[in-house]
Amino acid sequence: MARIYPLEKYRNIGIIAHIDAGKTTTTERILYYTGKTHRIGSVDDGTTVTDWMEQERERGITIVSAAVSAEWKGFQINIIDTPGHIDFTAEVQRSLRVLDGGIVIFDAVQGVEPQSETVWRQADRYHVPRICFVNKMDRVGASYEQTIQSIKDRLGATPLAMQIPIGAEANFSGIIDLMQHKAIVWEETPEQGLPEADIPFDMAAETELMRARMVEMIAETDDDLTLKYLEGIEISTAELKAALRRAVLAGKITPVFCGSSLRNKGIQLVLDAVIDYLPSPVDIPDVTGEHPKTEEQLTRPTEDDAPLSALVFKIVTDPYMGRLAYLRVYSGKLTQGGMAYNSTKDRRERIGRLLRMYADRREDVNEILAGDIGAVLGMKESFTGDTLCDINHPIILENISFPEPVISVAIEPKTNADQDRMSEALRKLSEEDPTFVVRSNEETGQTIISGMGELHLEVLVDRMLREFKVQARVGRPQVAYRESIMRPVERIDYRYVKQTGGRGQYGHVTFEIQPGEPGSGVVFENAIVGGAIPREYIPAVEKGVREAAEGGVLAGYPVTDISVRLYDGSFHEVDSNEMAFKMAGSLAFKEGVQKAGPVLLEPIAKVEVLAPEEYLGDIIGQLNARRGEILGMESRSGNAKAVRAMVPLAELFGYATDLRSATQGRGVFSVEFDHYARVSESVTRALIGS
Repeated sequence: MARIYPLEKYRNIGIIAHIDAGKTTTTERILYYTGKTHRIGSVDDGTTVTDWMEQERERGITIVSAAVSAEWKGFQINIIDTPGHIDFTAEVQRSLRVLDGGIVIFDAVQGVEPQSETVWRQADRYHVPRICFVNKMDRVGASYEQTIQSIKDRLGATPLAMQIPIGAEANFSGIIDLMQHKAIVWEETPEQGLPEADIPFDMAAETELMRARMVEMIAETDDDLTLKYLEGIEISTAELKAALRRAVLAGKITPVFCGSSLRNKGIQLVLDAVIDYLPSPVDIPDVTGEHPKTEEQLTRPTEDDAPLSALVFKIVTDPYMGRLAYLRVYSGKLTQGGMAYNSTKDRRERIGRLLRMYADRREDVNEILAGDIGAVLGMKESFTGDTLCDINHPIILENISFPEPVISVAIEPKTNADQDRMSEALRKLSEEDPTFVVRSNEETGQTIISGMGELHLEVLVDRMLREFKVQARVGRPQVAYRESIMRPVERIDYRYVKQTGGRGQYGHVTFEIQPGEPGSGVVFENAIVGGAIPREYIPAVEKGVREAAEGGVLAGYPVTDISVRLYDGSFHEVDSNEMAFKMAGSLAFKEGVQKAGPVLLEPIAKVEVLAPEEYLGDIIGQLNARRGEILGMESRSGNAKAVRAMVPLAELFGYATDLRSATQGRGVFSVEFDHYARVSESVTRALIGS
């Protein structure tokens, strides 16, 4: 199958932003202008293409990232519209992992909001070049300059204004394009063309100043252009565009555009910018991975005739079609009916139907080529983060790491008939969502589900009811506590000896345990020298340690941030076996944690509250009463104040209601998990009931 578009004419981009900045509305306009839809969908009316789930349409928010494909001026653009709500951060993370570029949308009134910071840092981590779009320029209190300043101050970026808005708030009617040195004034109807106009006389001086600043900033990124600029030689638009593209790909400059998606203003220019400044698969470095057996570093070029390498970044359970695996092909090609090797699981997979995704609609294709994003139907073994490759040229690509869940609820089926359906529903939902964890409580026999927040779990329970027809009772949300240790213990010597008729059991280990780095989990180090314990028993000791860490000594919560060093022990020629060493490792670990001063850790959330200034005292009082630590305050447009604080997650249940009543419904807040911290003595006593 020949390529319709050459590789350099592909763009894999994500639309990322804080909740309510206008991501889905912008995506709808892109689909309209690229001819994919003939009427514009509305989030408020529940008629959008990318928010296709019932829950998304009811709540007016994006829950799962949706992939759509469109064409613009001879380019193929694969777009992923991601959620803005912090509870669905995994969706953003896995999308950024496979994208080449991003459009970050900001609300012109709010500027940089907490979740904008989070997605920006995630994009930095994956080295995703991006452009900014300042949306909602027609709102009261909108400020293009303040938003650009907040991008500079709060994100530490180098924003470059590419446009100047004409008019403000309700009078916002167009923009001056600094690169092309022309004005564009829109009608209210969503016309396809760009109505050009003369630059308003009263804005001519500002335009000259801003264009000179833009030229200077671009010239600084390129030695040849710097020379031209200093010698006063005029730099052509083509040279400026080429230099700006290189600067964006290198992460030196972030171009900023403005408009109003709801009023159909500015979208075509953003599409042009995607083509002009964001990378194609050819522009990004060759994907790297390691050999599954030798761990040798390997690279794969973005070419159709190279060996296959693809990363599964999302699983969707379709009630009618079965399991869909979204994937990004980095090299080679996937062919319908062919075979691929899942190097992560060491299994072979038959490739069923291949699909080009268009939100919840789809189109069959015969091949997915290098640099493209598509979906495969019917794979049995492959899940999020797995690598598919050529069996003769195996490679494992870097996996996608996800945050740990922080909130849990107990769930039980209402009837026996619901029991099997519930197990099946939970299995399918946890396959789709890596931040959704299902486990059984050994002591109570309850099923516990854990996720990233109350909304996350609420949506999952709602999906069980609607998609899988499961009636279930749900308990009150509980915070996911952890246990750790305060001090090191240099020697824990434990012998596991069991004598029965016939062969006995013998395992002897000597550990050292120390508090680990925050967020490090359980680190196990094998420091055995001279064969005190045979090598084949070491994995059993580690397994025993890790199993024991799943339930701590204080209140049975998982143990984390601890480092275990196994440095001595002994074995018996006849009685030693893997089971004995696993038991020795497990019991030694529990004994060591008891001696090392066990403490409870609780999740701490970063909270930002936005409300009119007159309610400031009440807000600070409420946060203090909830064991909050105020980090700072800043003024926002329209006499509003933003208060930033760190608050234990356990204290935030029911906060929305309290905030509404204290601010007459005018306060809003956002919550984002930040870190685990030690719990005070009084709270520990209350939690473990002593």
